[in-house]
Amino acid sequence: MISLLSFLLVIAICVIAHEGGHYFAARWCDIQVHEFAFGMGPSLFSRKKGETLWSFRLFPVGGFVRLAGMEEEREGEEIVDERRTFPLKTPFQRFIVLASGASVNLFLAFFLTALLLWGKGVADLDSTKIGSLMEGFPAQSLGLEAGDEILAINGETLKNWNTLSALLQKEAAKGPIDLDVRRGESQFSIHASIPVDAAHGVPLLGIRPPVILYPFHKALLRAFSYVWHLGVDIIRGIVSWIFGHTDVTMTGPVGIAGMAGEAVRQGFWSFLSFLAVINLHLGILNLIPFPALDGGRIVFVLGEMILGRKMSSKWENAIHLAGFVVLIGLILLVTWSDLWKLAKTP
Repeated sequence: MISLLSFLLVIAICVIAHEGGHYFAARWCDIQVHEFAFGMGPSLFSRKKGETLWSFRLFPVGGFVRLAGMEEEREGEEIVDERRTFPLKTPFQRFIVLASGASVNLFLAFFLTALLLWGKGVADLDSTKIGSLMEGFPAQSLGLEAGDEILAINGETLKNWNTLSALLQKEAAKGPIDLDVRRGESQFSIHASIPVDAAHGVPLLGIRPPVILYPFHKALLRAFSYVWHLGVDIIRGIVSWIFGHTDVTMTGPVGIAGMAGEAVRQGFWSFLSFLAVINLHLGILNLIPFPALDGGRIVFVLGEMILGRKMSSKWENAIHLAGFVVLIGLILLVTWSDLWKLAKTP
């Protein structure tokens, strides 16, 4: 139940942010909005305010904003002014409307990351100083303290926390180890056997790196770097998968629900981190130049800007429909894979 509720909350935030971006951009460009819908399928509840119908639909796994002129108007709908339809707006205005949904998701990922860096902080992995000790683990009985700096393991000098973790895992599996430690102005050595988790091969020393808390203005700058590098990694992964260089395990709604539930169980900050990552993925995936996605529609607008003429709406709609069918098929396939894995889990 926690996983389901967490998933619905994540979807609600991501979808409302995304479709809200399209909606407000359309209003800014003076485009008539027929409907703002949360969810898919039959409408459960709807209310018309002004010229827009606000609806809540049966399956809360998506949403849409229906703009005048983007598709054939439904029964009872009328266009207030032909000049306020999506197709009659300039290519630049249409580009703004199409790109705004993903842009809001990317901004939300950036803002949530900044909030995390400011409120929770981030582990300082550039040093080998101990930030804190875990209760009941060997580090306490060995006399280690927060603020101690581990200089070397078995005589091999350490550069940062990652090298510390890797070398500790390697050497602890062999037997007793020697830790060279600096505390203030003094240095000393500790000789000890570190127990290793048999299931994962992880040494159970019980130390954590220091945590850096950033002032909010610095958190904003740092967040940009974090989101940029993670975004580049996501794009590289997608490109590698497309060209068959990398095997990527795709996760559907069932898998995401499980991860959302686990994030909630780990606490507020963990959930915010998960929400930031999901928004980043959603923003990037929506900008992929594939038919039916915002990125695919943007390609047609950019083509119009470059060539000076628009493709037949009949052909464009057919291409997007084909893309939509492929996407639905992919979602169903991934969902089936998630359910199959879940069924095989003991």
